[in-house]
Amino acid sequence: MPNERLRAALLQQGLTVAALAESIDVDPKTVERWITKDRTPYRRHRYAVASRLGLDETYLWPEALTKEQVTSVSDSEIITVYPHRWSVPRDAWGRLFSEAEDEIGILVYSGLFLAEDNGAQRILADKARAGVRVRVLLGDPDSSPVAERGTDEGIGDSMAAKIRNVLVLYKPLNTVENVEIRLHGTVLYNSIYFADDQMFVNTHVYGIPASNAPSWHMRKMPGGELVTTYRESFERVWEGAKPLQPGA
Repeated sequence: MPNERLRAALLQQGLTVAALAESIDVDPKTVERWITKDRTPYRRHRYAVASRLGLDETYLWPEALTKEQVTSVSDSEIITVYPHRWSVPRDAWGRLFSEAEDEIGILVYSGLFLAEDNGAQRILADKARAGVRVRVLLGDPDSSPVAERGTDEGIGDSMAAKIRNVLVLYKPLNTVENVEIRLHGTVLYNSIYFADDQMFVNTHVYGIPASNAPSWHMRKMPGGELVTTYRESFERVWEGAKPLQPGA
């Protein structure tokens, strides 16, 4: 069967077989066989094609990676594990967002520590003005999951109050073009902060404030599945969240 995903990717990006072959230093006939006969390239060529097209290797050749390879690559996506969110260096958040070129995403209940950081807010606004899409998901202060989280942490209504405080702090940011803020009512198992292919995941632990829970710094790698899994979770929450009107 032909590899229609590879064929479609070339058409969408306006690339010819010859152009792709030249960019990765192989014979055009080899690329033709990858497409028409669904031949699986060597791993170095799969990686080169995926990088050139900006796609996951596993999307173009779903059966190519063994379970052991996927596990190994996914493990390599983890850069650092911090025992607590508060142990993440303060400037690491600024570096994460300042390196974004396409998209920034934040999924939290309140994320008050970030909203109170004027430097981080300035970076988010500057990036949005430069054309980077900035999406922020905050917990709906009137939702039952937020109330339950407050109870779990032993702070009661303070969780909803923190979110309302964040909404006030984010009012200037919410007027910037390319910034979108939505309220969600989902049960969060993790807070997610990403910028392009880099990501911080702050796990949620029952009875423990998010600031005391572990955080992972990760970077997406072709063939890895960790970052992709968390990105998919972010998108699912985003789809069901309620848009906050600019300036609200």
